Amino acid sequence: MPEATTKHPAAKTVLVTGASSGIGKETAKALLIEGYTVYVAARRIERMKDLGAVGAIPIKLDITREDDLVAAVEQIAQGHGGVDVLINNAGYGSYGAVEDTSIEDARYQFEVNLFGLARLTQLVLPYMRGQKAGKIVNLSSMGGKIYTPLGAWYHATKHALEGWSDCLRLELKQFGIDVIIIEPGAIRTGFGDVMLQPMMERSGNSAYADLAKKMKKSTLDSYEKGGASPPSVIAAVIAKSIRVKKPKTRYAAGKLARPLMFMRKWFGDRMFDRAVMSAT
Repeated sequence: MPEATTKHPAAKTVLVTGASSGIGKETAKALLIEGYTVYVAARRIERMKDLGAVGAIPIKLDITREDDLVAAVEQIAQGHGGVDVLINNAGYGSYGAVEDTSIEDARYQFEVNLFGLARLTQLVLPYMRGQKAGKIVNLSSMGGKIYTPLGAWYHATKHALEGWSDCLRLELKQFGIDVIIIEPGAIRTGFGDVMLQPMMERSGNSAYADLAKKMKKSTLDSYEKGGASPPSVIAAVIAKSIRVKKPKTRYAAGKLARPLMFMRKWFGDRMFDRAVMSAT
């Protein structure tokens, strides 16, 4: 059965984090075209000048800083009442063997990918509850359902985000607030570049060097030679998820997302282990 759609007034206000590039930037562009009021947030505000030029409202925001989060929500409250749709897109992938990765680096991965997102969500909820409406869109990953070697801390954050979002969905249903999980596959966002250099710095010369080199080759093959999906694919899914009256709880899209998650769910751990390791 097709999802029922509902018209959204131009007054609906959206906040997109991590909007300086990739999925966040493309999502902001798509929502501006659809008529939303769009606030865009990132640490590097200069990288959002193009969005400001087409009508978005840029905010300098470090997702791990409490004062930045509070200031951003207050600015939106003063300008447009509050956030009707929160798109929690900010995040990154920290790779390297567990043994080679400092606990400090692991904690920062959680600060960005989970705790910062969670705190921002807390701050926007009072307004949404008051309106008896709202949508919270959390960018997870196929990595929230599968796993790869050298990605323990990244996958841990995304697995945690999946469970956190499920609990939040149940808590907020009584207030008419939807919680939506987006699970992208391999997307051309620079993710591969961001993960590879730290991974090789941590594990490229350690006991895990051989595995790191194989992971590097596999990642480059997937994201470059293999034709990863453009970020506009995920932007379109996000736009649809906030447009429909009754959104799904999860949307998986992009290269490899559906087949890998299907394999993980139905083929068992041992077979999935062999499939992942054979790819590296």
